[in-house]
Amino acid sequence: MDVNQSPRVGVLLREWRRRRRLSQLDLALLADTSTRHLSCVETGRSRPSRTMVLRLADALDVPLRERNTLLLAADYAPAYRESGLDDAGMAQIRAALDMMLTAHEPYPAVVVDRWWNVVTGNGAMSVLMAGIPPQVLVPQPNVFRLTLHPDGLATRLANAGEVRALMLERLLRQVQATGDAQLRALYEEVRRYPVPAEQETAPAGGPAARPGPIQVPLRIRTPSGELSMFSTMATFGAPADVTLSELAIELFYPLDEFTAEALRAAAAGP
Repeated sequence: MDVNQSPRVGVLLREWRRRRRLSQLDLALLADTSTRHLSCVETGRSRPSRTMVLRLADALDVPLRERNTLLLAADYAPAYRESGLDDAGMAQIRAALDMMLTAHEPYPAVVVDRWWNVVTGNGAMSVLMAGIPPQVLVPQPNVFRLTLHPDGLATRLANAGEVRALMLERLLRQVQATGDAQLRALYEEVRRYPVPAEQETAPAGGPAARPGPIQVPLRIRTPSGELSMFSTMATFGAPADVTLSELAIELFYPLDEFTAEALRAAAAGP
């Protein structure tokens, strides 16, 4: 490998350690190695074994894609494959996703990748996607663009200011945890979206500000009335494939019986 083209593994490991706010001693204890050896690795005086690279990556909770990057920087072959979701070997994964999405109807559900791009969704997602113009959907639908763009879902949110503040906070936290350049670009894009004056509210209040189990529900104005929903995220356990490790399923649930009935009625059709 040409070290002039790719960062040394020690430099990358040090970046991940600082991102996780760990000292060399902290990381050495987690990875069952010595601070002296770790220091030599970070400064390039020692080349870590393949096993040591993976052990340090595991201790640092480095995503699979970046673990491959660390291995390549140390002159080792990647440990994790990256399959297309349409590959034959992913057939059972596609079947599981289809089953989860279908079983969740009449409530909305969507599958996203690591950059929050929409991979697929169920029919009930039409409740959230209704009226969103084509220009917001290119180059591909993205959860943050769909929700925060002034021509997107934001125009129908009864608590758009609170949702915006919460989503930007979460995205920034993910950027800081991963150092991902594409996520950083997405954050810089969506935080600059113009915000109507009526949406410029303070960050979401605590539980005392609004009774209920969810601090910031998704409150959507529809012709049927205001729908109130919350969501939960599901991921695959112990993935060995980069693509699979980066998929997440967001499942939306009604927060009140009016919303539940409205979603059931929408699924039943006219």
